[in-house]
Amino acid sequence: MDGYYAFMLVATALVLMMTVPALALFYGGMSRSKSVLNMMMMSYVAAAIVGILYVAVGWSMGWSGDGTFFADPTALIWLKDVPTDTYIFVMFQMTFAVITVALISGAVADRMKFSAWLLFVPLWALLCYFPMAHMVFSCTDDSLICGRIGAQDYAGGTAVHINAGVAALVLVLLLGKRMGWPRDQMRPHNLTLTMLGAGLLWFGWYGFNVGSIVFTGDTDEANMAQFFSETGRTFTTTTMATMAAILGWLLIEKLTHGKATSLGAASGIVAGLVAITPATGAVDIEGAVAIGFIAGAVCAWAVSLKYKLGYDDSLDVVGVHLVGGIIGTILIGVFSTSDGAGGIDGLLYGGGAGSLGDQALGVLVAVAYSGVVTAIIALAIKFTLGLRITEEDEAEGIDLTEHGESAYDLHTSMSGGGGKTGVLAASMAPSEGHQA
Repeated sequence: MDGYYAFMLVATALVLMMTVPALALFYGGMSRSKSVLNMMMMSYVAAAIVGILYVAVGWSMGWSGDGTFFADPTALIWLKDVPTDTYIFVMFQMTFAVITVALISGAVADRMKFSAWLLFVPLWALLCYFPMAHMVFSCTDDSLICGRIGAQDYAGGTAVHINAGVAALVLVLLLGKRMGWPRDQMRPHNLTLTMLGAGLLWFGWYGFNVGSIVFTGDTDEANMAQFFSETGRTFTTTTMATMAAILGWLLIEKLTHGKATSLGAASGIVAGLVAITPATGAVDIEGAVAIGFIAGAVCAWAVSLKYKLGYDDSLDVVGVHLVGGIIGTILIGVFSTSDGAGGIDGLLYGGGAGSLGDQALGVLVAVAYSGVVTAIIALAIKFTLGLRITEEDEAEGIDLTEHGESAYDLHTSMSGGGGKTGVLAASMAPSEGHQA
């Protein structure tokens, strides 16, 4: 047991690292130079707000008992009556809540009020993520997605990625397009940061997926053998799917645009990780490679749809997390094997279409719940506090207008030591993530 707790401490730290600094770097590099600090701040404050709220009521809503959508928020408020030796599992689940909320921020780069984000984060965590976590992860008989529907989700394809992806889509539709989009190309200002962030996300994801194993605490030989088997499977499938997704994304880039890019490789990493997350314990190596390659290719195509459909998803949260989450969750019904965590053979292994139907229904429930709840929250903020900064502030740069800072203060005015810090000319240069 001592070794298991040490394992969970490391896994929890890895998942927290996925938000700060990994996601902050990944999104920050993809942003324009005049909005990189705001983009990174959105991840950091999400961690602070959601972490405290999770300990206050989130754990209780997710894990204190039965309920179709959530358990009693007051039963374990502020971890009342929760043994301290269980705190590590609370912290592990807390890091999932933190990164799910932070993922949404990439869709609204350049234009969402920081005050609106500070209000959106706790409301969305309380009304959308905590209930979804109960539906998926608590797996009581009454919990909707895992219990009643019976859909498999090892580490968060529905609760994390589909949930965040749908919320991102709702927000961008209500916020509207950035000034000049899509006429102006709005390219990433620092792909080195993005590549570094993608590498750290890949590294941290081993905590995310491998740490999601549920261990009963019995240390008999059979139980320990199962533990080692499952951790070996999840580590390997996570790795293989990610590698395959890089190749799938770069292939589509090469075929459609003539070049394989570093941004494509970084995005392929994330697409593969997203897609294998729900399936990592259920599929074998061949299934993991197939899911990863399909996700990389389809997500590479999906990010271009925003230009055709006219929604301004700044950093492709919808194309990667929503689409990748759907792919990984549904394909469990095709590629799962009976010797995996769920004990169910998928369609390809002679299990019939039953599991495929369960997975599809789980996806529909997650999409519907997240879409409706997010729309209610966002509309309430839009018609009270307001969601979007002014056009003047957007043109000047959200870093300067919302935070009074610039990421790259390399030039100052010539008016003397007391002069105001100048904004780099580069900060006004158009930039964009993936091009159509």
